[in-house]
Amino acid sequence: MRLSTWEFYIRETLLSLRRNSLMSLASISTVALSFLILGLFVLLVVNLNHMADTLEAQVEIAAYLDSELEEAEIARIAREIKALPGVKESEFVSREEALDRLREQFGERQDLLDSVEEMNPLRHSFEIKAEEAEQVKVVAQEVGRIEGVAEVKYRQEVVERLFSLTRSIRIAGLVLVVLLLMATVFLISNTIRLTVFARRREIGIMKLVGATDWFIRWPFILEGILLGVLGTLVSVLILRRLYDWVVASIYSSLPFIPVIPPEGIMQPLILLLFGLGFFVGAFGSLVSLRRFLRV
Repeated sequence: MRLSTWEFYIRETLLSLRRNSLMSLASISTVALSFLILGLFVLLVVNLNHMADTLEAQVEIAAYLDSELEEAEIARIAREIKALPGVKESEFVSREEALDRLREQFGERQDLLDSVEEMNPLRHSFEIKAEEAEQVKVVAQEVGRIEGVAEVKYRQEVVERLFSLTRSIRIAGLVLVVLLLMATVFLISNTIRLTVFARRREIGIMKLVGATDWFIRWPFILEGILLGVLGTLVSVLILRRLYDWVVASIYSSLPFIPVIPPEGIMQPLILLLFGLGFFVGAFGSLVSLRRFLRV
């Protein structure tokens, strides 16, 4: 395709945007609003998944040992635990260390534990983490079979409820994003269709004088792409500032809540939104032109 032809397409695109400035502004606003909502939903879903992953990673297995085990037997148990498939790490906690932890939990009422210090009723234990959260139950069962392990606890009901919650969050988030993306495509396509409808007579005249379909299509495709990209740019600027503010507020007031920092998520999200804006603008233009090229 010759350079002069592309110059014609670009000139027609800019002329159309200026000629239909109000409709172009409406299209850009529609894209910006739709992609802003879509971006907010994506950020919400990704952060909910991140929180769920963080909670799952904190699930630990506590393996309590038989009383009066020798150091050699404890070392054997440690080796057997580390050799189990699915075990990420394990840490030995002596009964003395367990009592110190209990003192910290009691805080100002540590004196209540003075009476049991000489006859420490706590047991030696191992704190075990699985490589994958779904492996916790299997690992706990295998640890319980090791000779010298008296009891294994991992809060089965809490773990199963947590897994159920995280699965629901992921499924609901995926459904919401897909539905919102479909709604965004529908809105943008109809907005661009209004632009094409306003110029239907011009398209008909061009067809009658012998212009090819693609010669007619390209200015509208470029116009749709430009509207999509400009709308996406507006949404991205708002989204970036808004997310920076939300993350800063959470870090200052609720630092224990795990959220993804802006530098860890905004760049791929921005690239995704610009790609969608480009595709939706071009696709909407092509769909909108189909009926008007039938002359």
